[in-house]
This record gives sequence, structure tokens and C-alpha cells, in this order.
Amino acid sequence: MAASHFSTFLAEATVPEFDTDCPMSADCLYGLYVSWCFLQGLEAKPDVTFRAAMHRAGVDVHDSRLRMVGPAAADYILSSYPAAA
Repeated sequence: MAASHFSTFLAEATVPEFDTDCPMSADCLYGLYVSWCFLQGLEAKPDVTFRAAMHRAGVDVHDSRLRMVGPAAADYILSSYPAAA
């Protein structure tokens, strides 16, 4: 069975971060997903669909314990904080 693009997103743009006092917020995780979709040439699914997919994948969007990595992380940060560019 082919992996969903949500599981591919998690594998390519996140890594576990169990020992953090500041987990990625739900909005930040969705923003990272939107950046990943943009870089992949995919249309991002609506936030409600994304949250349901994260729930099915076992990711608590309110306490994800994930850290962003890779090109999508850079795109998200530069898009969110243009003064950092």
C-alpha cells in the first residue's frame, strides 16, 4: 500500500523531539506542511483534513513533540520571518 502524502511529509520534514519544553504548535506544524506541499508541487489539504490525518498518524498537534527539518523547514522559517532572510 502506498504511503499517504501525510506520512511522507512527516518522514521528510519532521523528526521526533521528545525532550523539549517548547513543542511545535499546531499552527506551526500546519505551516510546515503547507511549505512542504509547495516544495513538492502539491496542493495543501485544508487544516481540518491535515489535523485528522495527524490524529490518524498518532501525532497530537497540540503537543507534537516534533522538530522541523529539511528544505520545508527553511522555506517555512523564511516565509514566516522574512527579516531573517
